Amino acid sequence: MTGLSAVEICAGAGGQALGLELAGFDHALAIELDENAVATLRENRDWDVRQGDVADEQVWNPKEYVGVDLLAGGVPCPPFSIAGKQLGATDERDLFAWAVELAGKMQPRALLLENVRGLSMPRFSAYRQHVKDRLRDLGYWSDWQLLRADEYGVPQLRPRFVLVAMRHEDAQWFEWPEETPFTGTVGSVLHEMMAADGWTGASKWAEKAKGIAPTIVGGSKKHGGADLGPTRAKAAWRALGVDAMGVADSPPSASHPVDFMPKLTTEMVARIQGWGADPEYRWDFTGRKTTRYRQIGNAFPPPVARAVGTSIANALNRKGEPKKLADAEHYAMRDELYLALKNASSPLTEKELIKLSGEKMDSLAFERRMAMLARDFVIDEDNQLGGRAYRLVGFKGFIGQEDHERHVRFSEMRSRIS
Repeated sequence: MTGLSAVEICAGAGGQALGLELAGFDHALAIELDENAVATLRENRDWDVRQGDVADEQVWNPKEYVGVDLLAGGVPCPPFSIAGKQLGATDERDLFAWAVELAGKMQPRALLLENVRGLSMPRFSAYRQHVKDRLRDLGYWSDWQLLRADEYGVPQLRPRFVLVAMRHEDAQWFEWPEETPFTGTVGSVLHEMMAADGWTGASKWAEKAKGIAPTIVGGSKKHGGADLGPTRAKAAWRALGVDAMGVADSPPSASHPVDFMPKLTTEMVARIQGWGADPEYRWDFTGRKTTRYRQIGNAFPPPVARAVGTSIANALNRKGEPKKLADAEHYAMRDELYLALKNASSPLTEKELIKLSGEKMDSLAFERRMAMLARDFVIDEDNQLGGRAYRLVGFKGFIGQEDHERHVRFSEMRSRIS
């Protein structure tokens, strides 16, 4: 153990929490909205676990945890998910920018936030720039990295976009974890579990279930029962010999034919997520089948969280050799159009903005970019002699404002948020 403390927001059922614990972090507090996930956390650990809206200071007081070593969380994914509407800052579930402001209040030595791959897409380039600039203003170096679970020993793709921020004095020691690729197949991972109830077709199935799994999709309270994902994912599962139209109560039995196409049990899904193959990754899930599946499917795989957590712990404990911060940063990203707007002292025309940004684009491309920016930022438009002029007024996202409309929408949608 490294003697490091952590506060985890939007903790879910504990995928990130377990990984961080194995990396040496002791949880001072974990906060989660979903009652089933809270029950699972309490079933497995005697941490201080609070249930409720993480942005509600009646649930917890961030001032009590100032100076914690790590503030971590898997803030809600739907605002950025490719499968959704990608509402970003205007989605009542968006807590990414709020978590950055929370870091400013709590002053942790490090911040770890993970989300879906969609946040890495061009749609959110200005949002990412806003986050990075805000962290810089708060005194943090930061970097983003797209990590795939199979690169860290997990038998599924599951790309996650991860943000790490640290104080400059610690960031010199940070480096992203080295890859430890998974080398087996879905068949090799699940063969024993598929054969547990005497199914004679288990070995034949395992031989055909070559390759790794597509990304497990946990779904939400808003959409029906448990299944293994959208049409493309279901096709990928079928190629592995798995019926993805639901989750089974138990493995196939001796009465099932050899050529039967099985469904996965929640225990098998957990194994695909990185739980249970090794005793130190043991975790018990509470609730009915569908709620267990959602808890598992929405989690950050523990081995990936452990790998990133270990890199953070090593930096905080000054292990290895320090380096220049510019050399430590991997994700090159700048939204030059957003920066041109942000840094302007007066409204600018299309021609002026294109010139300042240094980007090559015609009027149609410019209008599209501005429309994209307007989804997350308030932009005033004014007609001038030189044409329409634009001015960046503010950020639409929730960062803790007491009068933000997020509170009303969140209250209205609470029973369907997960």
